[in-house]
Amino acid sequence: MSVRVSILKTCVFAVLLAPLVQSVQAKSPQSSESEKVVKVDGPPNSPKQQKKHYVVLVSLDGFRYDYPQKFGAPHIAELARTGATAPEGMLPSYPSITFPNHFTLVTGLYPEHHGIVGNVFYDPVRNDTYSYRDPKTTTDGSWYQGTPLWSLVEQQGMRAASFFWPGSEAKIAGERPDEYLHFDDGFDDERRIDQVIAWLNLPPSERPHFITLYYSNTDHAGHLYGPDSSQEQEQVHHVDQLMGDLKAKLNATHLPIDLIILADHGMIKTEGDWITLDQYADLSHFKSEGTLLYPETETDAQKAYESFRAHPDPRFTAYRRADVPAYLHFNENPREGDPVIVPNGPYNIRIHDSARKPPAGEHGYDVTRMPEMKAIFVANGTDIRPGTKLASFQNVDVYDFIAKLLGLKPATNDGELKPLRPALK
Repeated sequence: MSVRVSILKTCVFAVLLAPLVQSVQAKSPQSSESEKVVKVDGPPNSPKQQKKHYVVLVSLDGFRYDYPQKFGAPHIAELARTGATAPEGMLPSYPSITFPNHFTLVTGLYPEHHGIVGNVFYDPVRNDTYSYRDPKTTTDGSWYQGTPLWSLVEQQGMRAASFFWPGSEAKIAGERPDEYLHFDDGFDDERRIDQVIAWLNLPPSERPHFITLYYSNTDHAGHLYGPDSSQEQEQVHHVDQLMGDLKAKLNATHLPIDLIILADHGMIKTEGDWITLDQYADLSHFKSEGTLLYPETETDAQKAYESFRAHPDPRFTAYRRADVPAYLHFNENPREGDPVIVPNGPYNIRIHDSARKPPAGEHGYDVTRMPEMKAIFVANGTDIRPGTKLASFQNVDVYDFIAKLLGLKPATNDGELKPLRPALK
């Protein structure tokens, strides 16, 4: 068994994010209540859909697009060589942080359209705060918009299962995955794979056609030690071995399976000390979550914006929300705050002073300014054309691609199939 120490996960800037702090813990092979699979009383696969193929979607949180070349990842490299990959990476949506991008991947919607604009954010309409740490919000489907892939699958007569994925514990678009687990990052890495295989070994009427799987190893190490560290290299090697094991076990089922390995975002080494926003403007009339600013009044928003503009800093740019550049897709939703602070480099930004040290590595930034935000994308399996090299594409496009692999009609979304069509046989 591999024992991994859970590492400090800060996601400090992440444009909108309170720090993610996790206690040091060792993974245990022993079962616990939190590790039990939750089974929803859903219908079986329809006879027609039982003939369809299977998709296993794996997220390696924080796995930068160039890590296989940088650190060596022979199993992932072989899957890329014999399948399809984006050598220059997949483009995350803004902000390039965990919950927004994971939900983008399974809905095809930009964060401002599916509503999960940060790991932590305030909704001035609801007068309530969403937090990835609060089960009351993460399991409340009213926070989420769009039709996640597991809901799409079930609406069209197939079953789905999720081994961790943001949103998978909530009833969204009328559905939950037929089988899922409550998030527990201490769950043993190898046993996660065993559960995926157990699902695929179910009778055809019960077997999920869409399965998600999640690992946070590289994100944790990247935050604490940085993307150039030996600790990050160790975790890259670890998850690479896991992917090799997963592929071998998938092959042993002799089922028509397409495996997709990707990430929510990359990672970059941070520069300098904290940038503290209340040194540039009076923010006493604002509610804040991470670096999202929520004014009490429109006048407060305009005054703060004018103060930021009167004290310019080349390390970040302040916008009124409506004026955020269109390519960021971050200017329509009140949950995004106003003004919006966008960093111009890999800097650590906070609202108020504190004694907390900045992280060694971070994400959340604009990928057009910092290509280190680009994520890995590899697809390999029954329906994937071997040796395909894709140009970089937006992660909203993954939704239509998976729907195509499963023979489903996708819900309305922001992506398109065209960039990934060459990967299909």
